[in-house]
Amino acid sequence: MLMALYTGMRRGEIFRLKWEDIDLEKGFIHIRDPKGGIDQTIPLNEGVKSVLAGIYRGKKKFVFPGKGGGRLKNIQKAVNRIKARAGLPKDFRPLHGLRHTFASFLASSGKVDLYTLQKLLTHKSPIVTQRYAHLRDNALKQASEAAVKIIRGGTGETEEKVINIKRGKCLTAPSLFFYHLPVTIETPHTVKKKIMVQQLYPYLKEPVKR
Repeated sequence: MLMALYTGMRRGEIFRLKWEDIDLEKGFIHIRDPKGGIDQTIPLNEGVKSVLAGIYRGKKKFVFPGKGGGRLKNIQKAVNRIKARAGLPKDFRPLHGLRHTFASFLASSGKVDLYTLQKLLTHKSPIVTQRYAHLRDNALKQASEAAVKIIRGGTGETEEKVINIKRGKCLTAPSLFFYHLPVTIETPHTVKKKIMVQQLYPYLKEPVKR
């Protein structure tokens, strides 16, 4: 189960996985006869390494062998016990669900582009991977909102800042950059003028006395 969660591999790919397909030196897993038809290679991450470290290899050919050391064909009984204890629906397909969870986590993290996700899932066509595009869009929106909060000092509020400009003092780029938008300028003559930071750009190269 952890193998599916850490790699996003399909049920058949996990059942067919042999020790000779594990390249510990280079850090890759070779997937034979995947759904797309062409052999693929995916990274061997630390999560998978921990799973493999807990398996006694011996003289077994398959990583997850069935009876007699042959290829594993069915794990329905074990899966049903897990689903019952976890309170999952009877029609839930754990290995397929964990593959979907793997993809959803990566897409929603905003750290992985869809092309990379396609390669990790060994999708033959990028169209199939597009089903996760909305998760990445949500992550990008959250990142954009985070940028606004950072610029506004981490509060996310839209309150105005009042800059009291005393006679003889000047405005510089560092002092203006950290003020929220919009900015209210208060002069010694108590004349207030609301301006946007963009309007100050022409004055940011050199100090401008007010």
